[in-house]
Amino acid sequence: MKSKPKVVIGLSGGVDSAVACVLLQKQGYEVIGLTLNVYAPDDDRKAAFFQMASEAEAVAGKLGIAHKVLDVQKEFEEIVIASFMEAYQNGRTPNPCALCNPNIKFRFLLSQMEQEGADKIATGHYADVIKDTKTGRFLLKNSAAAKKDQTYVLYGLTQAQLAHLIMPLGTVSGKEEVRQLAREWGIPVADKPDSQEICFIPDGSYAEFIIQKTGIIPKPGNFIDRNGNVLGTHRGIIYYTVGQRKGLGQAFGKPMFVLAVHAADNTVMLGEAGEEFSKGLIAENANFLAFDSLAAPIHTKAKIRYSSKPAGAVVSPLDQGRIQVEFEQPQRAVTPGQAVVFYQEDCLIGGAQIVSSI
Repeated sequence: MKSKPKVVIGLSGGVDSAVACVLLQKQGYEVIGLTLNVYAPDDDRKAAFFQMASEAEAVAGKLGIAHKVLDVQKEFEEIVIASFMEAYQNGRTPNPCALCNPNIKFRFLLSQMEQEGADKIATGHYADVIKDTKTGRFLLKNSAAAKKDQTYVLYGLTQAQLAHLIMPLGTVSGKEEVRQLAREWGIPVADKPDSQEICFIPDGSYAEFIIQKTGIIPKPGNFIDRNGNVLGTHRGIIYYTVGQRKGLGQAFGKPMFVLAVHAADNTVMLGEAGEEFSKGLIAENANFLAFDSLAAPIHTKAKIRYSSKPAGAVVSPLDQGRIQVEFEQPQRAVTPGQAVVFYQEDCLIGGAQIVSSI
């Protein structure tokens, strides 16, 4: 009797990965669940991991699949958390999920696949993997559930990772369908609430997390306008991000928006409504799925944050993996540290990390 093909899936204890497991079983796979422990032994958030691992174990038990836990705390600390804190301290607003996916999550899924002698890896992301028949390269296709599409945080995946990847939720209509399937199949986390925050900062207090980790107290500085005129005093640059209007800590008599955060002189530039729009941006560390590198300008749809709509743009190559993006219409709050990703039709073809607006 021929053995079933094996797949290693990232099992988070949530409903998405649980339903993805069942869909893989129905496709004939032997499923192995892998939960990644990213918390240090002395981390007061470790209780959240134990809860997640317990729920993942319950899902695995219900579905009759193997479940393994892998400690990746050291790598997570060095790659994701260190970069996260450095970015905020340098006036940028990082996207840790975009960094974690290729460098932690999919890296260790692929490694575990090889150890298990499996054929594929899988996750519960709302996206799909397709192969371009002309080039032989793998692309990410938008989820059928447009409001849940997660291609934005997956632009950094490599061809080697994509070649082995299955995303069973890419064709589902949305979260309610996933929850309904989970109820029908008796999955214990069917009605578990969605996670809304970064996994290692569940309360959303980014600044407090950085202060606790580094012991460095933020230094107050000046709010300034485009001409360098002092408008007031800020609490410290880690509390601010481009586009922010609320929580500035003082009234200016009219709505004011953060236009830029300058670590070099510890200033936060503010502007009135409308000034937060930019005609383009510079980005670095570009990763293209559709081709090895960008050789000439291309017309595409660009998206500068998870929740924004793709906008028409021309993307041009610069030097050393940098690119320039010129929008057809100015875009609001181009934020250094965030990702800019590119689409052609319904496929993600690449992305990069924003350095500055232009």
